[in-house]
Amino acid sequence: MNHLLAIDAGTGSVRAVLFDTDGNQCAFASREWTHAQEANVPFSMGFDCAVNWELVKACIQEVLAKTKVAPESILGVSATSMREGIVLYDAQGKELWAVANVDARAGEEVRLLHAQGVEEAFYAQSGQTFALGAMPRLLWLKTHQPDTYAKVAHLSMLSDWVLYKLCGVLASEPSNAGTSGIFSLQKRTWEPAMMAKVGLKEDIFPPCYETGTVLACVSPEAARQTGLHVSTKVVLGGGDVQLGSAGLGVVNKGDAAVLGGSFWQQVVNIDATTPPPKSMEIRVNPHVICGQSQAEGITFFSGLVMRWFRDVFCQEEVAQAQRNGEDVYTLLERQAMEVPVGSHGILPIFSDTMKYGRWYHASPSFLNLSLNASVCNKPAMFRALQENACIVSKLNLAKIEAFTGLTCKALVFAGGASKGILWPQMLADVTGLTVRIPKVTEATALGAAMAAAVGCGLFSTLQDAAHAWVEWAREYTPNKENHHAYCAVQERWEKAYAKQVELVDENITTSMWKAPGV
Repeated sequence: MNHLLAIDAGTGSVRAVLFDTDGNQCAFASREWTHAQEANVPFSMGFDCAVNWELVKACIQEVLAKTKVAPESILGVSATSMREGIVLYDAQGKELWAVANVDARAGEEVRLLHAQGVEEAFYAQSGQTFALGAMPRLLWLKTHQPDTYAKVAHLSMLSDWVLYKLCGVLASEPSNAGTSGIFSLQKRTWEPAMMAKVGLKEDIFPPCYETGTVLACVSPEAARQTGLHVSTKVVLGGGDVQLGSAGLGVVNKGDAAVLGGSFWQQVVNIDATTPPPKSMEIRVNPHVICGQSQAEGITFFSGLVMRWFRDVFCQEEVAQAQRNGEDVYTLLERQAMEVPVGSHGILPIFSDTMKYGRWYHASPSFLNLSLNASVCNKPAMFRALQENACIVSKLNLAKIEAFTGLTCKALVFAGGASKGILWPQMLADVTGLTVRIPKVTEATALGAAMAAAVGCGLFSTLQDAAHAWVEWAREYTPNKENHHAYCAVQERWEKAYAKQVELVDENITTSMWKAPGV
């Protein structure tokens, strides 16, 4: 049996996932990673290429050790990653500087760009604002580390970096490169003229090919480091949301999905000729499918908030889960099932809805706690966090519907959040939509495996791969009574969140995250 390997470099962890050529998952290895704030650089989120490459290698080595497959049986490898993160290289191809996705150091640079009045025009071309874009970060580097900036010869996204480490060829593809904001939705390639307009180098972009393009084979050096074979093809992948959509079968116009990972994304496929909305409230990205873009909402830190809650409050449950031989989140969900809809009125204040043009959040908090331990306890707080992620997803989908005119009839739900039983039913109840769970919940990795399969000639297109490989495990229909109850919870949450944002505006509390320049 031959195989395909996917490398998924997410916000909170990196994963190597091995599939057979029928799309069945064979093995999985992961390493959690963190992206530290740089010394004396507020709101920064650096990406350590040296340390993180060691983690990527460890995942690949573990998968090979677990399965004992012959390395030459792996026909192709592709990569997907958190979007927006960038890596800069010198003329010899050595990494100079890198940042993860929500690096927000460039506040002053965003303000300067706003003063030039270019954001609206750039957004109309790229579907991106400066909130997560690469351009302000490059301006920051030019101002604060001019010696480093002077050496910059190449730029890539993080998924491109993984593949570069594997084969030595640097190239990009539209779905991830598009999130840099230095890109044309219509032409599906870099837009260097944007850089020239703001005084940045315009000759640092690698070639841009479509997802599924073969770059080379694994280099001898990478083979030595990872255990892979030099016959394995290295194939362009893409952004985690877009490849995750392919892995969910969300490959046709009008298809919709919620991806529940470290961040939650709500996406709807639209025609690539659709211009971004003038309101600038949501983002529009190139899809991995030619001829399509995706309208997208983002819920910040949903998965990372659950990890924080686990680490801070749930040591007893972690120990109990270990004794039981189960995942701690399974145990916590089981406890949360005993809590009624609405979590006894507890309102979590973490991510706001998508406000892409002026994006910031309230201070993290729980509202409406009580001193009654029978109703205000860990299961209730855990359930409240789950409910809140679903409510913000519903509100973001409503913004997308208002822009596109498309009404979602069903949702595909995937990522770590979809593995449980409570959260998928909750999403159905909150949105009032049927929710379908794919058989393979590591949809992002499956999408990367599809890209590798196309590169290896197993399929002509990603759509063909999706139609052949995507199968459904479960389906959830909404409970009408719960839906009405959640509508009331949503209304209370929206009012409470608005008040909490006012406290940030008055400098009484500190925002969980602010886009640079806000």
